[in-house]
Amino acid sequence: MRRLLFLNGIKAFEAAARSGSFAAAGHELNVSAAAISRMVHLLEERLGVALFERKANRLVTTAAGRAYQSGLTPIFDALASLTAQVTASSSVRVLTIGVGPTFAMRWLIPRLADFYKEEPHIDVRITTGGAAAPFGDDWSCGIQLGDGKWPGLVAEPLFAADLLPVCAPRLANALKRPADLKGPALLRVAHSPDDWPSWLKAASVARVTARGPEFEFYGQALQAAVDGLGIAMGIRPYIDDDLAAGRLVAPFAQSVPKGMRWYLVYRDFRTGQRDFAAFRRWIIRSAAEPAARRKAARHAG
Repeated sequence: MRRLLFLNGIKAFEAAARSGSFAAAGHELNVSAAAISRMVHLLEERLGVALFERKANRLVTTAAGRAYQSGLTPIFDALASLTAQVTASSSVRVLTIGVGPTFAMRWLIPRLADFYKEEPHIDVRITTGGAAAPFGDDWSCGIQLGDGKWPGLVAEPLFAADLLPVCAPRLANALKRPADLKGPALLRVAHSPDDWPSWLKAASVARVTARGPEFEFYGQALQAAVDGLGIAMGIRPYIDDDLAAGRLVAPFAQSVPKGMRWYLVYRDFRTGQRDFAAFRRWIIRSAAEPAARRKAARHAG
């Protein structure tokens, strides 16, 4: 006879161990952090094993806790996958992609028609994502900017997030060298204050500080650059289509790495799902195309 010992406590422990805190686990399971703590404590009492070392401001799993969590997470992932398969309509094939608004507008959506040519029966649904958003339980995958380290998730690199100043063609005529840049003309993105300082330092431009209008998202700053408001710090792949179409130009060849990359992020059990596998193949191939074209252009030059 199968014996399931205190399933609520097991769920609470797995979520806390995977997320690294009682608060995050409580948010995921829609209960308070205190409730998670109580359930984990009861589970430890029933097991007779300490699962966490409780330290100031952080949780550290014990050796037993690490072993327990490493076995539990795949079980819950498989259960979630099985439930999704059983409850989904056989005639509806849906992929939910967590992605930030600028990435969606400037790269993913313009290319979805190509994906639908290959997979017309798969419905791609885009939901709010980005670096600041936690990975959603209902996501098939996410496209996120970071260091590639998301506990419990597979992260496959898609793009190098290179930084490159861009502007409207008419503004580029006055920019012969980086020293021609003026602080009030440099458009800023609120959540990325280090972009301009990093590039200016790499270009050996001293005594210039970005003081232009500030925007919440890269997409807003890039649209302002298209409209001639100033020079934006472009980030790949956001700028690839605008550069190819001539809406924006890069007055200087020098680019600098942002220090992060774009990744396709997903739970391991997704690799066995046909629709996700099709999307994964397509996006990895599509991500490689602009870099291949730039490499070919450099060799041709």
